Amino acid sequence: MAAISFSSVHASASPRVFRPQNSRNTPGLTLYSRFTPSFSFPSLSSTLRADTVRSRRPFLIAAAVKSLGETEQLPIAEAESIPAESGVYAVYDKSEELQFVGISRNIGASVSAHVKSVPELCGSVKVGIVEEADKAVLTQAWKSWIEEHIKVTGKVPPGNKSGNNTWVKQTPRKKSDIRLTPGRHVELNVPLEELIDRLVKENKVVAFIKGSRSAPQCGFSQRVVGILESQGVDYETVDVLDDDYNHGLREKLKSYSNWPTFPQVFVKGELLGGCDILTSMYENGELANMFK
Repeated sequence: MAAISFSSVHASASPRVFRPQNSRNTPGLTLYSRFTPSFSFPSLSSTLRADTVRSRRPFLIAAAVKSLGETEQLPIAEAESIPAESGVYAVYDKSEELQFVGISRNIGASVSAHVKSVPELCGSVKVGIVEEADKAVLTQAWKSWIEEHIKVTGKVPPGNKSGNNTWVKQTPRKKSDIRLTPGRHVELNVPLEELIDRLVKENKVVAFIKGSRSAPQCGFSQRVVGILESQGVDYETVDVLDDDYNHGLREKLKSYSNWPTFPQVFVKGELLGGCDILTSMYENGELANMFK
C-alpha cells in the first residue's frame, strides 16, 4: 500500500472529564496504568490535573489522547451520553473492527446519526474531545488516528476509503441555470418566444428568477428558490438578468406570460404566479399537494 504523508499541524487542546448521568456500569478510560499529569499526542499537548483521578474512576472521554490504541471503547448503547463537543471519534462494528474515523463539531450528534443510519456497523466508539479546536487541530487529530490504524493494520478503515459514502453523505450538486441562447451575438434560428414555450412545456417546473439558483439577486427570487428546494421537487431555473445568454428575455417573457414582474414560476406549462402566490400556496399546503 502506498504511504500516506500527513502535514504537521501544531496546536493545543484542553482535556475534559465527562461523567454520564448513570455511571455505575460505565467503563473508565485508562490513559496509563499509573496516572501521569501530562500526556502527549502528535501535534497536540495537554495537562491533566491530578484531581481528575479519583478512587471511583469516572467515565473519561479524553481530549487529545496519545493514540487510538490507548483510547478505551465506549459501548454504542451509551452513545446518547456523548456530549455535544468538538473532536475526533472512531466507530467499531460489533466484531470490534474499525469502520470509520471522523471529526465533528458535535460528536454526540454525529455518532447518534451513524447509529440511526447504519446500526449494523455500530458496536462501540472511541472519542477524543478537543476544546476550542479549529479545523486544523481537528484534522490533525483525525490524521493521527487514521495513520496509526494504517500502520497497525496496513489498510484504511472501510468508511474512510475514497468513494465510500456510507458514513459521510455527499451533498448533491445543484443544477446549473438554463441558458436559452448560445450568446447575445449569435443569431437565433428559433424565435425567443418559442424557446420559452418549449422550455416551460418540456419541464415540470420552471422558475424565471433574478440571479442564479445558487445566488439569487433579490429577496423574492431567494424565497422562490427556498420554497422549491423545501418541496424536493425537480425544477429548472433561468436567470432573467443574464443579458449575455438570455438577452431580451425579460421583455419577451412579460408578453408571453402577461405577467409584469419577476420571479415567474411555471408548472406543467402553465404560469403559476410569482413569489406571493407561491408563498401563499406553500403556507396553506396547496403546493405540496400539487407536487405529489
